[in-house]
Amino acid sequence: MDIYQFLIKKKFFTKEEAIVWQKEVTEKGKTLEELMTAKDATKEAEFFRWKAEALGIPLRKDLPENIPHEVLSIIPRESADFYKITPLGIERNNNILVVGMVYPENQQAQEALKFLVRQQKLSPQIYLITLSDFKKVFGKYQTAEKEVKQALATLKEEDDLSSEEKESSANNKGDFNRLVEEAPTIKIVSVILRQAVEGDASDIHIEPGRDQLRVRYRLDGVLYSSLILPKSVHAAVVGRIKILSRLKIDETRLPQDGRFSIKVEQKLVDFRVSTLPTSLGEKVVLRVLDASSGIKKLSDLGLAGHNLTLMEKAITLPYKMILVTGPTGSGKTTTLYSMLRLVNNEEVNIVTLEDPIEYFMAGVNQSQVNADIGYTFVNGLRQILRQDPDIIMVGEIRDEETANLGVQAALTGHLVFSTLHTNSAVGAIARLIDMNIKPFLIPASLNTVLAQRLVRILCPFCKKKIALSGELRKYVSEKIEPLPIAEKERSAKAIEEMTVFQAVGCVKCNNSGYSGRIGIFESLEIDDDLAELILNKSGEREIFAVARKKGMFTMEEDGIIKALEGITSLEEVIRTTTEN
Repeated sequence: MDIYQFLIKKKFFTKEEAIVWQKEVTEKGKTLEELMTAKDATKEAEFFRWKAEALGIPLRKDLPENIPHEVLSIIPRESADFYKITPLGIERNNNILVVGMVYPENQQAQEALKFLVRQQKLSPQIYLITLSDFKKVFGKYQTAEKEVKQALATLKEEDDLSSEEKESSANNKGDFNRLVEEAPTIKIVSVILRQAVEGDASDIHIEPGRDQLRVRYRLDGVLYSSLILPKSVHAAVVGRIKILSRLKIDETRLPQDGRFSIKVEQKLVDFRVSTLPTSLGEKVVLRVLDASSGIKKLSDLGLAGHNLTLMEKAITLPYKMILVTGPTGSGKTTTLYSMLRLVNNEEVNIVTLEDPIEYFMAGVNQSQVNADIGYTFVNGLRQILRQDPDIIMVGEIRDEETANLGVQAALTGHLVFSTLHTNSAVGAIARLIDMNIKPFLIPASLNTVLAQRLVRILCPFCKKKIALSGELRKYVSEKIEPLPIAEKERSAKAIEEMTVFQAVGCVKCNNSGYSGRIGIFESLEIDDDLAELILNKSGEREIFAVARKKGMFTMEEDGIIKALEGITSLEEVIRTTTEN
């Protein structure tokens, strides 16, 4: 039986949902398993449970913590990655190799497995494993630390010079370039990049200290130390990254920005690079942009209820401005691209002006500003308006001139998307006025403001349910009370139960208790009532009070609902929304 038909029969899919998933599999060129894993860990677990029943193969959940290297070596790393198969253990008495497979229905994978175990005079005992579990086991093949140590040892052997020779080499540009292009240096950088991608890190920080070089990764918004390298490799590592990014390798006194793309584990990944001179040497930060992951739907970002309805309505307008606000790193650009994805079609001309371009989108004309040659947001926006655009995205409104041009574009028949740095949706109005936008122009040009933050998602495998009591219960009750009726009804069951989940920590989430991030939002629609308040130069409190009556609720309240629904924790919501 076809897997889709089987899942429909088991009521995992409706017929309509199955058609949507089949279409997405075809369009994205990914397997159903890959899409399911990216979508939701809980959904993935349920999917693989039904898949195991459909194939008649047991699902293995309790994977071993440590798999000996000699067991892993039975199936080469390249074969394991290509076919998504991995050894889990060996029964010497029976000559049986316990194997986990993500695609046991794949005949080529079965043939490859038979060939590999036959060489070792073993018989395979096959279990189905989830794609998430495969990735974790696959990471055990060779740890980053081991690979880096090997590379450092090789580098030391190849560069075993006396102190005088090292000093002369440091002043010799040719020798430095040779060091940067040495295989061990390339290996070290490759390991740093690969570890970030395999660990789903959003950023890599390469930071020089007095005696060592520290590598940290940002996972779910929090930085973790990962590798400590000798300070002696700092210049070579930074130089290698500069070569990949086409930056000036001999310029160490000024900040530089660049980007590069490479394939990591068959995935095309973009890295946005920023260098910064410090007293101890250049610090490098790389933003990891997985080009193969695709752009998410608005609902997948965390938009729901009133917020989702408002934004879906706003992007259908023929003109006016939509602003997304929040601090750096709050996911504003990702939200803008999710909106562009919905309006991107053959009938419209979409032009973007970005610094830098974070995602590449087919059918959209994307332009990157370059201040060094005088190509700024202001100059670029003026030029874009001569390109007959229907929809314009400006990466960020930073100054008065850009703000004025954006407003004029919205007033002259263009749909304009952009971002602002404000703490709240209502705060965007005061920010525009600070930029000398006349109050009477704001209602005429601005339609919707969406403010957002990112909170960590609780690990579905270890989160612990608790009943609210004491001060926490009082806090939640007070925050829920003013919620619009529609939002209370939408989350009625969660509100009635008054339970939340705590982060615990397990192997699957690296003992953090969290896995992934999601947005919390507040949205503001500028209607006639709000227009009158803006014209009368009313304060933020008055504007919010009127917007509240029309269904608006705050990011904190949105976060509390998500905590009650078990998506995140109350601690995470408080941490993210409480002003320091």
